[in-house]
Amino acid sequence: MKFPTIFIFFTLFLLVTSCGKEKEKKISIIEEKNLESQMIEAYNDGIKELKRGDVIYAARKFNEVELLYPQSIWAPRAILMSAYGYYSQLYYNDAIYELERFIDKYKNHPRIDYAYYLLAICHYNQIVDEKKDLGEIIKAQKYFNILMQEFPNTEFSVDAEFKLELINEILASKEMYLARFYFQKEKWIPAMNRFKRITTDYNRTIYIEEALHRLVELNYKLGLIDEAKKYASVLGYNYQSSEWYEESYKILNKDYKKISKRENNKTQNSILKRFKSLFD
Repeated sequence: MKFPTIFIFFTLFLLVTSCGKEKEKKISIIEEKNLESQMIEAYNDGIKELKRGDVIYAARKFNEVELLYPQSIWAPRAILMSAYGYYSQLYYNDAIYELERFIDKYKNHPRIDYAYYLLAICHYNQIVDEKKDLGEIIKAQKYFNILMQEFPNTEFSVDAEFKLELINEILASKEMYLARFYFQKEKWIPAMNRFKRITTDYNRTIYIEEALHRLVELNYKLGLIDEAKKYASVLGYNYQSSEWYEESYKILNKDYKKISKRENNKTQNSILKRFKSLFD
């Protein structure tokens, strides 16, 4: 009689256990659905607050989304929205923090290009006085370059390229300022190094012509005639109509002024003869 009793107890145990598991499963599904609904509600609340301009409360709601469902597709969206909210109200440091988190966590996300673009813009918009502090401009340049190199077909490429050109003009102007300073102090080697850097790193800026001319001038002063001619030929090939090319030509051709005067006199005499012939 003991065997049937044990069997009955075992069967009851299995029934109770399976019922418990089913109950736990149902509770788990309910909790998951509740979490998902809370997450969507928090995200929508964040969007509403963002539209109202309350970025602090909106960011809190977006962070709530990330905490509730960190593995969902909503989590990275929430970080980006939080970053955009801070950026829109000029809280650049907070936006930068969120964007750096996004880039670190979601390197393969479809909107990673937007994260790099917005990160570059946050630094770009904080450029105040590039003569005193180059920190922000260097960071902006770094992230714009990453964007252009990693995502050349991004929709932000046109604006990024335009801003990179402006950044290069600013950096080149600082380099030119230092080069001129050394040149005036007759510190030829430091001046030459600065002018050379303009020709290599900033050769698409407005300072390239003067930099090439100064390299002609400096090399000529130091007796490096072949080097002077090399830079003069580059200047002449690319910027033949430039006044800086004319100045370089004068350095390498000491009879330039005499020749020019002679040619001018010939031209004037020719015009005068033609004018007189009208009355003969």
